[in-house]
Amino acid sequence: MADYRIVALVVLALLAVAGLFAWLLRRGRDPTSESADPRDGAAIDASANLLAAFEDPLMVVRERRVLIANKAARDLLGAHIEGSDVRLAIRHPAAAEHLAGDGGEETVRTELVGLGELGRPWEMIVAPLPDGNRLVRLADQSQARAAEQMRVDFVANASHELRTPLATLIGFLETLQEGDEAVDDATRARFIGIMSGEALRMRDMIDDLMSLSRIEAERFALPKDVVDLVPLIDEVKAAVKPLANGRTIRVERRSGETLVNGDRTQLGQLLHNLVVNALKYGRAGTPVRIRLDDAGADLIGLAVIDKGDGIAADHIPRLTERFYRVDPGRSRQVGGTGLGLAIVKHIVLRHRGRLEIASTVGKGTEVRVTLPRAAPLSQN
Repeated sequence: MADYRIVALVVLALLAVAGLFAWLLRRGRDPTSESADPRDGAAIDASANLLAAFEDPLMVVRERRVLIANKAARDLLGAHIEGSDVRLAIRHPAAAEHLAGDGGEETVRTELVGLGELGRPWEMIVAPLPDGNRLVRLADQSQARAAEQMRVDFVANASHELRTPLATLIGFLETLQEGDEAVDDATRARFIGIMSGEALRMRDMIDDLMSLSRIEAERFALPKDVVDLVPLIDEVKAAVKPLANGRTIRVERRSGETLVNGDRTQLGQLLHNLVVNALKYGRAGTPVRIRLDDAGADLIGLAVIDKGDGIAADHIPRLTERFYRVDPGRSRQVGGTGLGLAIVKHIVLRHRGRLEIASTVGKGTEVRVTLPRAAPLSQN
């Protein structure tokens, strides 16, 4: 009987050890490590709660085994990764060598492309922790890469836009410098007129680029001056009158108060760009409407509306990109730098406003800006 009792106790002991071993594996712990202690459960839970607060995929790794993975890591790499070999969790050739050993005492950064979604760029940061574990963080580089691509595209587009008129200038200058008798006075005058137009186009583009740079540099400085939109509209109407060719610019005021917090110069530039676009792309003989209305208790709406060919819906999301043109040929024919709406967008952003573009093909376009309302001026 005693032998049976001894056997039973041994079996119970083995079952208890097996149960503890299974519990540790579920927790993602290595039972052969010195820190494999059931009392660590509270610490693991606390660490898991801390990692859960971060949006980046994070994992705590000990001796190549994933102890803890937050939800972002499980969503990216799979729900099964806790307790598994980290090299199987992050299946990427560039990551394997940095995850194989203990990692040393230095933080290691590695670029990973194609992890998760095809082609998506990540940066893997492996950092040692004081308790001998390692923290593995996957930082999504999509936005940084997109911003870099925008910068590259911007430089390429700006270079192209400046190269075209510059090539025209050089070509006509070379022709005039040759002193060819076939170039009569009328032809020479035509050449000079074209050269003058191209030079003015380059000047306007450089002015717009400098203006855009200044607006972006001030984007975090909230304008605090009080601007009355009514006299500002009158000034813009007078400034664009030579471009109107007899077309009417009609102001519709549906708002009681017309005061906003803003930078008067930038708001004037915003309105000027919108009205000039409406004059360029609206049909001849049709009016351009400027409408002021209430957009809420603390907001004023400013809309510029034309009657023209309109814009297809697939183009509208890209209209505020620098140098984006729906019809490049027509845009160059009517003039413009391709930066007008990009400047408008950044002015609106600086003023903490909202920009909306609505258009119907064959009918026309409405560009609406919503701005924060200012308190009425003192009557003292």
